[in-house]
Amino acid sequence: MTDERVITADFGSEDAVETSLRPKVLEEFIGQKSLRENLRVFIDAARSRSEALDHVLFVGPPGLGKTTLAQIIARELGVGFRATSGPVVARAGDLAAILTNLEPRDVLFIDEIHRLSPSVEEILYPAMEDFHLDLIIGEGPAARSVRIDMPPFTLIGATTRSGLLTTPLRDRFGIHSRLGFYTLEELQEIVERGARVLDVSVTAQGASEIAKRSRGTPRVAGRLLRRVRDFATVEGIDSIDEVAADGALGRLDVDSKGLDALDRRYLSLIADHFGGGPVGADTLAAALGEPRDTIEEIIEPFLIQQGLAQRTSRGRMLTASGFDHMGLPAPQQFSAQLELVAEEEPGHD
Repeated sequence: MTDERVITADFGSEDAVETSLRPKVLEEFIGQKSLRENLRVFIDAARSRSEALDHVLFVGPPGLGKTTLAQIIARELGVGFRATSGPVVARAGDLAAILTNLEPRDVLFIDEIHRLSPSVEEILYPAMEDFHLDLIIGEGPAARSVRIDMPPFTLIGATTRSGLLTTPLRDRFGIHSRLGFYTLEELQEIVERGARVLDVSVTAQGASEIAKRSRGTPRVAGRLLRRVRDFATVEGIDSIDEVAADGALGRLDVDSKGLDALDRRYLSLIADHFGGGPVGADTLAAALGEPRDTIEEIIEPFLIQQGLAQRTSRGRMLTASGFDHMGLPAPQQFSAQLELVAEEEPGHD
């Protein structure tokens, strides 16, 4: 054998190009302009003082870049990055083990932090405020309290439902940042950057077509770009233009507004079976065969943002735009229903 053994983790010339679409530094992050500008100030201030950044809470629907921003913060600060999620940390001892292994100024990222159990959450309070752990060791008469000091660190929490966070936990975050859906121009720029990373030729019209169907989120934009690339590769298309993107996305069952089959099932169910609403979330969940969390966190935010559906105190309803998008006439009693719910304060059923 004449080939040399590969004994390092370095990329060779024959290795595939970097396929990760996540930006590595804050300057590469597209969108969320106000949030980025504020984070730049906080990061530079903490780095100039050689201190740990204050604890950060990111709030927003899935796919907007909360995890990416946490990784960027750690990279910009030049410190270590540890990641976990609320459901994974089942016991207080698990979180204590993670915290005691942190180096000074390290970043600990907890996704879905609102799903932490109360006993685990209690461990976080002294760790976030005073950088020490209060643990109970042993059981019964032999039990004793032990205090473990730890270096200053930065906790970054991410949640899709800030209302489920307990007030004591929410108040311990010094920096609160809410992420919103991205504009068409920002998504087009994200698609074009992703195409450069993936070494794919995409025209401005092709990138715009993908961006229009990305549901306002970079995660969906990246996923659609990869799938359109697959179609283009198999069909021998050198450059993805508007026609190629439209054809590929049509085969993926993604319509002109970015709605997929599940979104259209949601809209058609309310329109056909419940006369446009109102209908309760639990009823919808049972009819669709999906958990209520999926409906509230994944399906509804984009539909509500697009003005296709609305939440009222009586339940979920389609709007006139929702009926138009589905190509259905609004029922005769629909206007009366809208007038009725307009007199009541909107809320969740």
